[in-house]
Amino acid sequence: MNSEEQQFLNDLDKRLWTMANKLLPMLDAAVYKHVVLGLIFLKYVSDSFKERRAELFEAFANPNHDYYLGEDALELIEQELESRDYYTEKNVFWVPALARWDFLQANAKVAVGTVLQVKNGKTAEYKFNGIGRLLDDALEAVEKENPKLKDVLEKDYARKQIDAALPGLIDLIAEIPFQHGTLHAKDILGHVYEYFLGEFAMAEGKKGGQYYTPKSIVTLIVEMLEPYQGRVYDPCCGSGGFFVQSEKFVEEHGGRIGQISVYGQESNPTTWRLASMNMAIRGMDFDFGKEPASTYTRDQHPDLRADTIMANPPFNMKEWNAGVKDDDPRWKYGIPPAGNANFAWMQHMIHHLAPHGSMALLLANGSMSSNTNNEGEIRKALIEADLVECMVALPGQLFTNTQIPACIWFLTKSKNPSPASGRGAGERASGTRERKGETLFIDARNLGYMKDRVLRDFAPADIRKIADTFHAWKTVPPSPASGRGAGGEGTAAYQDIPGFCKAAKLEDIKKHDYVLTPGRYVGAAEQEPDGEPFEGKMARLTAQLNEQFGESARLEAVIHENLARLGYGG
Repeated sequence: MNSEEQQFLNDLDKRLWTMANKLLPMLDAAVYKHVVLGLIFLKYVSDSFKERRAELFEAFANPNHDYYLGEDALELIEQELESRDYYTEKNVFWVPALARWDFLQANAKVAVGTVLQVKNGKTAEYKFNGIGRLLDDALEAVEKENPKLKDVLEKDYARKQIDAALPGLIDLIAEIPFQHGTLHAKDILGHVYEYFLGEFAMAEGKKGGQYYTPKSIVTLIVEMLEPYQGRVYDPCCGSGGFFVQSEKFVEEHGGRIGQISVYGQESNPTTWRLASMNMAIRGMDFDFGKEPASTYTRDQHPDLRADTIMANPPFNMKEWNAGVKDDDPRWKYGIPPAGNANFAWMQHMIHHLAPHGSMALLLANGSMSSNTNNEGEIRKALIEADLVECMVALPGQLFTNTQIPACIWFLTKSKNPSPASGRGAGERASGTRERKGETLFIDARNLGYMKDRVLRDFAPADIRKIADTFHAWKTVPPSPASGRGAGGEGTAAYQDIPGFCKAAKLEDIKKHDYVLTPGRYVGAAEQEPDGEPFEGKMARLTAQLNEQFGESARLEAVIHENLARLGYGG
C-alpha cells in the first residue's frame, strides 16, 4: 500500500471512530462492537449485491452480451435482476429487498413501514415496527438466503433498545467511501472492520484481547511462515486475523487466494460470529466448523492435517482439561498440566500438522523455561524430537490485554532439505538446507517503537529484519559465483549476530537444561568502541564516582542538620 492510500485509510479510521463514539455513549464497548460491526457487514453485502446488480443490468441491455434480453425488455430485466443464481455464481451474497442498504437507510427514522418483496415471481408485503426490529429481520433474511451464514449474524438490535441512536449510526456507516483509486471496496471496508476490532480490543481491555492479536505480530508470523498455498489452520482463531493476513500475503506475492484453504475453531459464540463475518466481508471461503466449540473437547476438524498452523491462544489458561482424558492421542509428548494450557495448545497443533507442515504460536515467556508440573519434560521431549525450529523473544507492551512477556514458538515436522520451488507465483527461488539438530534463536526485545504511552509496535523494518534472518538461516547459502542471497535476490547469507540471533545445536540446548530463552544463546551485543583508552576512561569514571560520593555525603549532612532543627535529630 502506498503512502497516499495509507493516509486515506488512516484519516477514514479516525473520522469514523470519533463520530461513532459520539453516537452510542449509552453502550459499553463489549456491546457496541456487535452493533457497529453487524451494520458494517450488512453495508458490505448490500454494496456487493448492488455492484453485481449494476453489472447484470448492463449485460441484460447489451446486444453484444450473452445475457442480452432484447429491446424494450425493461420489465423482464427487473424480474431477472431478482434471480438469485446470477449473484451466487459470482460468490456474491443474495440480499433480500428489506436488507438492502438503501432501503434500511431510507426507513431508519420511520417508526412503522412496509416493503414489497419479490419471491418466486410473486410480490409479498412485509411490515416492520422500528429500525431495531427491521435490522433484526434484515439480518435473519440474509442468513436464511445464504446457508454459509447460518447462525453467524447476531440479531438482537431490537432487544438493545437503541432505536434513537441507530439512524445516526446508519448514516455514518453510509459515508464509508468505496471509490478510491486502486483500493477496492472490500479492501476499504475490510480495513475499517479490522481497525474497529482493534479499537474495541483496547476499549474493552483484557476481555477484548481474547480475540485480537496485534497486526504487526500477525504480519511477522505470516511473513516468516509464508503460507503460499495449502491448508491454513488456527485452533483459536478469534476474529480471523491470521487468515486475513495470509490472504494479503498471497496477493502481495503474486499468488491466488484460491491456493489456500482456511480452517478455524473458536469457542466464544460472539467471537465465532465476528470471525465468520470478517471472512465473508473479504469473500474468503472458510470452514470454522458447524458451531462455536472447545478445541479440546469438540474438535471441529478431527481429520485435518494442515500445512500451516498459526495461533495466539490465551496465555497460561487454567482449568482447560474438563472432559479431556489423559490418554488423549494428542498428548504424544506428555500430559499437559491442568493449571496451564500452553503445552496443550502446542500439542494439539502438532497433532494437526501435516508431515511437511510448519506452525507458530504465541505463548507467555514462562513456556520457554518452566519445569513445573511436567512442562519441563514436555519441552525436553519436543526438543529431543527436533520439532523446535525457531524461538523469537518479543519486546514488552505489544498487547492491549496483557503485560505478560511473550515469545513465538516456530515448530516443524521436517528439517530436511527441500529443492528450489521452481519460481512459482510468489515463491522463493532457493531451496531449504538440512537443519536437523539445529534451532535458531532470535532476541527481538530491543526492536520496535512506542506508538503511544502504553503500546509498543513493530515497524516494517523490524518485521523484515526478523523474517529475513529466519529465511536466510533456513535456505541454501549463496554461491560465491552467483552472488545471490540465501533468501533470494539481495538477501545476505545467514550469520550469528551477538545480542540478536544465534543458530544453536541440540548439544547447546542440552547444556542449558532444555531452556529455550533466546537471551541465553545470543549473548550480549557487541559495543562500538568509543576510541578512549581504557586507563584514561577508568581514571575519569573513578573521579566522577568520587565526586558523586562527595555530593551524596554533603546532601546527607544537610538533611541531618534540618532534621535536628525540627527536633528529629539523634
